[in-house]
Amino acid sequence: MIEKFNINDMINGWFIGNFEPSLFKTEAVEVAVKSYKPGDFEEEHYHKIATEFTVIIEGIVELNDIQYGVNDIIKIHPGESAKFKSITKSLTVVVKIPGVTNDKFLTRK
Repeated sequence: MIEKFNINDMINGWFIGNFEPSLFKTEAVEVAVKSYKPGDFEEEHYHKIATEFTVIIEGIVELNDIQYGVNDIIKIHPGESAKFKSITKSLTVVVKIPGVTNDKFLTRK
């Protein structure tokens, strides 16, 4: 059976992982498709356990003051702080392995 869903019904683009709603509930991985407007940003944070991969599908983003564009893949290791900002309208695919609940920590300044 083929089922149809809409990314707009998910929370912040996250559609696979150990959260609700989720199209496939698992702690093995988290997957999101995220769209941003110019100037959108995410609070600087890190993961203690998970590795995060971000693929830039459209636009230009800045991560830790370095710009990335279409087809760039960014790998963020556990413990590495990430400061994200969208420079242009952008679209990303994010994969976090493993999909550890409560593994997002704001970086203290």
